Amino acid sequence: MLEHGGRLRQAARRYGIPLAEWVDLSTGINPQAYPVPPLAPAVWQRLPETDDGLEAAAAAYYGSPHLLPVAGSQAAIQALPACFSPGRVLTLAPTYAEHPHAWRAHEVRAVSAEGIAAALGEADILLLVQPNNPDAQRFPRDQLLAWHAELAARGGCLIVDEAFIDADPADSLVPLSGRAGLVVLRSVGKFFGLAGARVGFVFAEPAVLEVLAERLGPWAVSGPARQVTAAALADTVWQAEARRCLARDSRRLASLLDEMGLAGGGGTALFQWRPTPHAPAVHDALAAKGILTRLFDAPAGLRFGLPASESEWARLAAALAQI
Repeated sequence: MLEHGGRLRQAARRYGIPLAEWVDLSTGINPQAYPVPPLAPAVWQRLPETDDGLEAAAAAYYGSPHLLPVAGSQAAIQALPACFSPGRVLTLAPTYAEHPHAWRAHEVRAVSAEGIAAALGEADILLLVQPNNPDAQRFPRDQLLAWHAELAARGGCLIVDEAFIDADPADSLVPLSGRAGLVVLRSVGKFFGLAGARVGFVFAEPAVLEVLAERLGPWAVSGPARQVTAAALADTVWQAEARRCLARDSRRLASLLDEMGLAGGGGTALFQWRPTPHAPAVHDALAAKGILTRLFDAPAGLRFGLPASESEWARLAAALAQI
């Protein structure tokens, strides 16, 4: 099993600190989640129905009707490799580890961003996370479209995971997702803070969606999760305020880390990445004070999510100052 952020219970046991006393910055999830509306009892008693408005809300929010709701991006990540013939998969290093892990039955090659152009000629599939996780690297839309055109011309495919793009979606490829050779993944877990709902969407040409739907089977997303997600996708007022607050808090976090000696790296609206050879020691020292970050070893670095309250901001600042 791959390591992930959010393993708060495991950290609580290891460091002997009760769950309620932790500041969990390990996940990159919006700490000010969408306020879930009350649900009618009937939604728990009936099988999900596809005419409940979710698909329409998703098409309007994301900008494309070529979609399939799935049980979080992870369901698609695990199922997509079986929808393609065995081939050569090019991906970024570092990136979200579940992607290359899922494609391990194929021939997977990981390169740096600078190495993509030279290696693309020998790839059938280019798999990217935009913006990248954990280092927040972002590719210009025109560059992605050029790579897609090169791949599609020979029957290849560009797959882009846009899990962290909602706060600044100008470069999203979803509106073009009806094109052959383009697959885009989206999720409500990060920006909307609804990771526990396990809802995501795959945008692709109809043939790919049909194969994927057959593999995942009916009722991939629960009725309650469908209803909550439809409400979140339609709430443009909440979305606008969330984008404003996330941008503000991301700048605040970047400034705090820089001031405390953790400079360099990059970030998104939902997390900051700081490469440092001292990452294991900093991670352990923060955890000993009840602050959980996401530790990476290749390259060595830490990913910090956003604190949820002023008290959490104060705890993080004090802990960083002490170490």
